Amino acid sequence: MVWLRRCTHYLFIVVVAVNSTLLTINTGDWDFYTDWAWTSFVIFSIGQSTMLAVGAAYYLTFTGVPGTATYYALIMTVYTWIAKGAWFSLGYPYSFIVVPVWLPSAMLMDLTYWATKRNKHMLILVGGVLCGMALPLFNMINLLTIDDPLETAFKYPRTTLPPYMTPIEPQVGKFYDSPTALASGVSAVLCVTMAALGTKLTTWTYRWMAAWSKWD
Repeated sequence: MVWLRRCTHYLFIVVVAVNSTLLTINTGDWDFYTDWAWTSFVIFSIGQSTMLAVGAAYYLTFTGVPGTATYYALIMTVYTWIAKGAWFSLGYPYSFIVVPVWLPSAMLMDLTYWATKRNKHMLILVGGVLCGMALPLFNMINLLTIDDPLETAFKYPRTTLPPYMTPIEPQVGKFYDSPTALASGVSAVLCVTMAALGTKLTTWTYRWMAAWSKWD
């Protein structure tokens, strides 16, 4: 049972690292909004926050140790920064990929799990809401510290795309006034569901390990 638990732990780390990096890059270069502008910010924030919620909840309940959600977010951050450096070495601008700020949201989930004495229901409800609300806020602050993404998109058109897919001038007006508020609101709701899925994955994992341990 011990070796199976360790293998599951290391496998999870690899899956997390790869998925977080691919999601950040493949959802459309994070800060290259092109004509979607802030709509992309909302979509990417929802994708990043829900992925963080399900993984952090799974990792927390799997290990039972407060602090592993932050460890999970740290793995995501490190691997994505490595990928960012790789793209930079290929000649793309340094701000071509902006690493999302996962750590504060993960810390909030850790604090919730610790303060409620490892209550997984509070982790799902309170931790999920805090994660969903915090991540878009910190991502917006992060984006304000770099060059305007749309301006960068025009300055460095993506050479791998055909001419008809290069950035175009966005339409006047937005679908909403506050992309941060919209992303936080939607993420807060969805992250509760994703955190519940993460805790359920722990149950399924333990059942799977218990079934395999019979062969020991």
